[in-house]
Amino acid sequence: MNRLCRFAIASDLHIALPHTINQNKPRFHLVEVSIPAFEQVLAHLEQLDLDFLLLPGDLTQDGERDNHRWLIDRLKKLPFPTYVVPGNHDLIRPVGDDLAIGMGDFATLYQPFGYGNPQQLYYSCELVPGVQLIALNSNQFDPQGQQLGCLDPEQWQWLETSLPEWGDRFIIVMIHHNVLEHLPHQSTHPLGRRYMLDDAARLRSLLRANGVQLLLTGHLHIQDVSQDQGLTEILTGSLVGYPHPYRIIELVQAGEQVHLNVKTYRVESLPGWEHLPELSRDWVAERSFPFMSRLVMGPPFNLQDPAEIEATAKALRYFWPDLAGGDGTFHFPQLSPEIQTHLGTFNATAAIDNQAIFRFTAH
Repeated sequence: MNRLCRFAIASDLHIALPHTINQNKPRFHLVEVSIPAFEQVLAHLEQLDLDFLLLPGDLTQDGERDNHRWLIDRLKKLPFPTYVVPGNHDLIRPVGDDLAIGMGDFATLYQPFGYGNPQQLYYSCELVPGVQLIALNSNQFDPQGQQLGCLDPEQWQWLETSLPEWGDRFIIVMIHHNVLEHLPHQSTHPLGRRYMLDDAARLRSLLRANGVQLLLTGHLHIQDVSQDQGLTEILTGSLVGYPHPYRIIELVQAGEQVHLNVKTYRVESLPGWEHLPELSRDWVAERSFPFMSRLVMGPPFNLQDPAEIEATAKALRYFWPDLAGGDGTFHFPQLSPEIQTHLGTFNATAAIDNQAIFRFTAH
């Protein structure tokens, strides 16, 4: 057994300095704890023998220059390298202004954190001998300025040309949007598909053809591991949302296999937020009614009676935070058998979302 590397993942930080927080904006996540939570995580990580830290997007609340500057200054002080990709909250408009950055700013600002070429929003680097990181940008804009989740043609060409060059290495792909489904029918459901990469099927096909086995994503704010036809995607929940998770991962060479040992940690308490998990879970529950109403009105529930919609949505107020925790099973005996059957499709079939060992073929 030979340890290849030990690294951490923290996702969807949504860093927000106090003066940037919009208190009138409806949101599920607690950006108020973004900086103290991240500082606590870093205090833990700095005690460990880490090779690097990965941040798969939504680094800031809404692309604010002040929040990006704070994060960049903090990352420069770490004793290990950090690699980032942008999330949809980091680039909210094609062209930046005095308050928020644009597409042309990100790679230049984050040049110390993977972007050797500040002219492109994707990159690759050898993290440690034999382990290659491919960091992709899934944030694009249409001609009308509407935000999209996909890869651009230049990135596709680079990926198709470069992937075969790293065939002798273990490859880690980091991208913000989900490439595998983490919810039932996520790629086609009206509420779930916005978190999926629009061209996910094409990317899956290309990765499989080149022997890639591991992806790291964020965006959906839940703890979940999905596996499909040789691909394993580890989705890490948001550090500012219940249950405030982050992961520490070890890659170990074991003969003809590479073992991936995943452990999840959680921020349990912060000054002024001594009971953070309980407060955070309630925060989501109290704001869940509009979201759960839309969920049960759509497929496969398709509820139409206003009274039934209201009663069901209220009964499911803790459904999303408990789903976000990972490895969940859901029981709502007060609801109809048909609804319970649909909810059962969200049940974890194996406890792999938080602690697990995955085995891959070595190259």
